[in-house]
Amino acid sequence: MSQKKIMQSDENCPVRKSLGILNGKWTLLILFQINERNIRYGELKRSIPGISEKMLIQSLKSLVENKLVSKKSYPEIPPKVEYSLTKIGLKTLPIIDKLAQFGLENLK
Repeated sequence: MSQKKIMQSDENCPVRKSLGILNGKWTLLILFQINERNIRYGELKRSIPGISEKMLIQSLKSLVENKLVSKKSYPEIPPKVEYSLTKIGLKTLPIIDKLAQFGLENLK
């Protein structure tokens, strides 16, 4: 049986870099709720009980800056804003699905 080499978790560690992008209490829940659809801010807020407006705004801003979420604003009154996952954001869905599966199987 061969041993897998464990690499040092320095600043070049891919796990550390991934956690840097996906950090935050709400990040994965936001990505999970947006999923493969376009969603408006109010609907997103209602779909994540317990998140404050401030945290949702900060998290969405970070996700847009990290290119996981795209934000589309429409010039209407009242303002209409929709969020959707980018190609990179869509790549997080299998990770989130695995976490959900783990939770269903092990956390009762």
